[in-house]
Amino acid sequence: MDKYLVVIAGPTASGKTSTAIKVAQALGSVIISADSRQFYKEIPIGTAAPTKQELSKVQHYMIHNLSVEDDYNVADYEHDVLNLLNKLFLEHDTVVLTGGSGLFIDAVCNGIDFMPDISDENRESVKKLYHDGGLQALQEEVKRLDPEYYKIVDKQNPRRLQRAIEVCYQTGLPYFYFRNNIVKHRDFKIVKVAILWERNELISRINQRVENMIAEGLVEEARMMYPKRHLNSLNTVGYKEMFEYFDGKITLEEAIEQIKISTRQYAKRQMTWLRRSNDYKWFTVDEVDKMLEYINDQQSK
Repeated sequence: MDKYLVVIAGPTASGKTSTAIKVAQALGSVIISADSRQFYKEIPIGTAAPTKQELSKVQHYMIHNLSVEDDYNVADYEHDVLNLLNKLFLEHDTVVLTGGSGLFIDAVCNGIDFMPDISDENRESVKKLYHDGGLQALQEEVKRLDPEYYKIVDKQNPRRLQRAIEVCYQTGLPYFYFRNNIVKHRDFKIVKVAILWERNELISRINQRVENMIAEGLVEEARMMYPKRHLNSLNTVGYKEMFEYFDGKITLEEAIEQIKISTRQYAKRQMTWLRRSNDYKWFTVDEVDKMLEYINDQQSK
């Protein structure tokens, strides 16, 4: 019998967690997270990780399985999830994969394309670019070298920007070239669905989510992480802004407002990433029954 991976994607605050739980319950399945920050056990509030109540409803994997100090990347994730799927498919015909990290979803579905080794010289050149010119210098260089990748990359993530520049320097080719190579064969079939929101409604949900995070203790959580602020795992929305507040650069009110703005920008990039693919079927968060009908229909073909 064929095995199926059901991908439930969507922008941040779109309701992926609750939707995935409903779908997994209906399918008698389990959930694998594809959120690149929910791996880290120390930061559940700022990453909007599933609550204990939500985790109790369906078995979840790749949630709180790492420390912020662990060195972990998308290639590690691809390897770990494929091994996990081999085990889960022994007990389940269908497994649900959900999260907002498009690169991590693509890694499981299509594979990570070959990436060249980077010379020490090129790596140091990019480090110097970042040191001398900051985030803006990295953004401008990626835009110059690879305008296609620039459209979808997380422009606030210096490591992603540095990696793209390193590859461009090393090969003389756009980084996007290596992200559009050969799709790897998978031993399972894939059904992709995504959650659609009207723009203003999504903005309202994002703003409310940020307010909820503050009420739940985001400031205190970020303060505990402040001594480790140099870690790449903490170079993410919510913590960067709080660290600036702790540094005295901005007020708490300004930090909260900037988190809302950055989260909205991130949601826009997520939508751009999803819409470049034609294999997602879009549903509203209230259309779980229609979503299940579509999934069952795809499995019966």
